[in-house]
Order: sequence, then structure tokens, then C-alpha cells
Amino acid sequence: MIRLGVNIDHVATVRQARRTNEPDPVWAAVLAELGGADGITIHLREDRRHIQQRDLRLLRETVAVLLNLELACEEEVLRIACQVRPDQATLVPERREEITTEGGLDVAGQQDRVRRAVEQLREAGIKVSLFLDPEEAQIEAAARLGVQAVELHTGGYANARGQQQQQELQKLVLAAESVRRLGLALHAGHGLTYRNVHPVAAIPGMEELNIGHSIVSRAIMVGMTQAVREMKEQMLLAVQHRGPG
Repeated sequence: MIRLGVNIDHVATVRQARRTNEPDPVWAAVLAELGGADGITIHLREDRRHIQQRDLRLLRETVAVLLNLELACEEEVLRIACQVRPDQATLVPERREEITTEGGLDVAGQQDRVRRAVEQLREAGIKVSLFLDPEEAQIEAAARLGVQAVELHTGGYANARGQQQQQELQKLVLAAESVRRLGLALHAGHGLTYRNVHPVAAIPGMEELNIGHSIVSRAIMVGMTQAVREMKEQMLLAVQHRGPG
């Protein structure tokens, strides 16, 4: 069975545009769960541009499904994560000037720094996933750190068109094989939409997709519960077509 993690960061983005108290991402999480979300994903950035510590604390108290916290390998947010103890922590790269996460974590080039973060989170009893580009060297480096999961960065695939998109999809397929061969749980996310999710959900062994912007965008039109339900239906259709594995 494949899981859908709904990223609600952009609900908080709308709220922070006016520095007010609505829309509340905590409410959005409840509605996402009603729509069939298997997890709620949030990114506590250093600059707090959307999700706030208040949101993380309340979501930890109220979310009934898996709570996945995205964070950088920075001491302050690592300390907060270890205090709040989400079910899963996904380490991602982070730059203040970026609009959204632009690529995977460079584990191979920053092994010591990432190792310290992984150890800190695991000592707190938190499952750790690394957000990586679909590259063999990065996946092998992740496996050496003892993490439980790898989330493949699907931005290259999502942004490509035509034959190039098929090439990017093949990179994801090969990377997924490496993740599974090394005994890690296979996750994916970034830029996935209702139109392009099928091929990624159909990759053998795919266990979890984390999707945010597309769902929140559709929720503006049809409501959060319906938007989540529709994305989950698309994913399950893809799984049925791929068969066992």
C-alpha cells in the first residue's frame, strides 16, 4: 500500500502573508486526514517563512496519522525536533533565498554534518529520512548513515517535458531500485501534481509520496478534504496498474 503525506506548508504561507491567524494549518491537517491523508508533512524553516513552532507543537498534539517534519541540518531546528519528537524527520537542504527546496541533500559531500544530525534525531527515537536527488552516490552515502528511508527528489521529473521527462522518470526508477536494494524505505516528492503523479506512484516498491502545493492549490477550489481524496485516488489507481512489488 502506498501512503500519501500531505504537505500543508502553503496553508501557512497564505496565513503569514497577512501575519494573521487564518487559514490555520492545524485545521487543514484535520481536513486532510478526513480526505484520507496517511501523513501530514511540514517544513520548519530557519526563517519561519510559513510553518511556526506553534504549528509544530499543536500538530504534534492533534495529528492522528504520521507527522513528518522536514528540516535542515541546523542545531536550532534539530533541537526543536528532538523536543517535539515527530514520527519522522526528513533532512533537506535549505537556502534563505530559495522559493522552495531546489534539490536534494548533498550527503556524499557533507557526511560528517549529516551523520551528526541523523544520530541526534535517532537518539530521540525519531525515524529519519533523507531527501536526495536520484543519484547512486548519494543513496549509498545515505545507507552508510543508518537512516530508515530515502525520499527521492522528483523535481527534475516534474519540471521536464516530453522525452526529457521520460529520461528523468528512468533516473527515478533506477534510483528506486538502489534504495530498495540497500534495504531502505522508498519515498518520493517535490513538484508532483494530479497530472504527473501516476508514473511515480507506479514505481515498484514506492511506499510514500509527499505532495503539497498541488493539493493546497486544488483545495482552494474544491476544499481540502476533496482535494486530498482525489490525489489519493490517483495514487491508488497507479498502484493497481503496477501490480505487486
